[in-house]
Amino acid sequence: QVQLVESGGGLVQPGGSLRLSCAASGIRFSLYAMGWYRQAPGKQRELVAVITSGGVTNYADSVKGRFTISRDNAKNTMYLQMNSLKPEDTAVYYCHAQWLNAFWGQGTQVTVSS
Repeated sequence: QVQLVESGGGLVQPGGSLRLSCAASGIRFSLYAMGWYRQAPGKQRELVAVITSGGVTNYADSVKGRFTISRDNAKNTMYLQMNSLKPEDTAVYYCHAQWLNAFWGQGTQVTVSS
């Protein structure tokens, strides 16, 4: 059974930092491209960042220079380090795995507010 479990969300003040984790099980993690998506209330789900199986990364323009995606294949875990958070980063953040199939996590809430 495939599971993607996000953790690390929460409430943070503007300018603060959070690190999200996505722990994967039931897949050959190292073969999958992994990504973070987010969905704010009333908006469509959007890509935040992706990292290929080879470690190549890509970011949405809105988070470039502030967020860093990484992966640890030995731990079957992906991370998203989020710095200089803004209120507009408030959303549910979802983990995504893509290879022959695609899988989603349940999401973790990130709220940026003073």
